[in-house]
Parts: sequence; structure tokens; C-alpha cells
Amino acid sequence: MTQKMYELLEGYMLSCMGDSAHDKEHVYRVLYIALQIAETEPGVDKDILIAACLLHDIGRREQFENPELCHALVGAEKAKNFLRENGFPEEFCQQVKECIACHRFRKARQPQTMEAKILFDADKLDVCGAMGIARTLMYKGYVSEPLYCLQADGSVSSGAEDEAPSFFEEYKRKLEGLYTRFYTQTGAKLAAQRQKAQGKHQRYQFFPHGFPLQGSLFAKQRAQRVDEQRREHRG
Repeated sequence: MTQKMYELLEGYMLSCMGDSAHDKEHVYRVLYIALQIAETEPGVDKDILIAACLLHDIGRREQFENPELCHALVGAEKAKNFLRENGFPEEFCQQVKECIACHRFRKARQPQTMEAKILFDADKLDVCGAMGIARTLMYKGYVSEPLYCLQADGSVSSGAEDEAPSFFEEYKRKLEGLYTRFYTQTGAKLAAQRQKAQGKHQRYQFFPHGFPLQGSLFAKQRAQRVDEQRREHRG
């Protein structure tokens, strides 16, 4: 990829960035990790990979404005249209689109090409370990979601069975399950290293039986307030 092509893609990416958890630094980290993984995989088209990495989160703004939208699908379409308008070959546009469309953890759509698999792994590696916890906390604050939810008795829920969004719910549903979802050997190896480093430095667990509010006076007082509010509502 020429310097001019890179700067064109980078400029478009920068114009689309919004929240701090999915900012340009996230994009650069994903790109650097992807290129590291690509060195261990044969036959990778690095131009497609670089373009997909740079543009993979350009649909975030639309998803934030309308949560019904999927940023991966929106971004894939935006990327294809931008590349096509700037004279890139149709096959290149379609390959980049496909990489972006299937990079999201929550989507059932599985990456098929090696470039798509590398993008998926690189993006998920940036949610592993301490970096993943920090970024998830930042994003939950950005979208005004709570740290945790309370159960009926006023105690803090672990998030494992929550339907309402929170950091704990995201941790249980996504972050804990990331480490078995990698498509490349290098991606899985790097993820295991980050998981090990996180465990080594973690001073306490987030969840029962480690959460400091669980079973505490705070929880009991909260439960009493919940009961009082229910009685008042019924009255």
C-alpha cells in the first residue's frame, strides 16, 4: 500500500471517530496487532488487511445514534462506498467490506477469509486483559450505562444472568468468553498472555465472592429501601 493510499484511508477513519473507547488509538493498536499476526499466516493480502483495520469502526457513530443499527454492517457499507468512490477495484472493495461486516463479537456471521480472521482476532485482542477492562469501563460511561445492577434483595448482581446492560453484564457475557474465540494461533497465544498478565496483577475479583459490597450493610440497607418503595407503590 502506498503512502498516499494509507493517508486517504486514515483521513476518512479520523473523520468518523467519536467515542474514546473506539478512538484512533484503538484503530492503530488493532492495525499493529493485525500486521503482527499476518507475519505468521501465509498468503495474507496486506493491502486488504490494512484497509479493513483502518475502517473497521467507522460505523460506530451511527450505532450510537441508533442502537438498533450494527456498526459492523453500517461500517462495511460505508467502507465499500468510500473505496469505490475513490477508484479502488471492485474486488478490493468487496473484500474489505466482508472483513468489516464480520468482525463483531456478537454477530453470528463468521469470518471466512484470512484477512477477516486476522481483523477479528486483532480487534478482540484489544479487549483482552487490563486494556479490555479499561476500554469497556470507558465505553459504558460514554453510553451512560451503570457499573453493575442490583438484585431484588439489594445485593450486587454478578452480571451473569442480567438482561439490563452494565459493565458487570458485559464482563460476564463478553470479556470472560473471549479467550476461546480466536481464529489464528498467534491471536490465541497473544490472548492467553494478556489473560495471564491480568490474573497476575488483579488484586481482587469483581464478582461474588469477591465483590466488597456483596452481603454488606450497604446491600441490606438497599434491600430495605427497595421493600419500602414497593410497599409505597402498592399503597
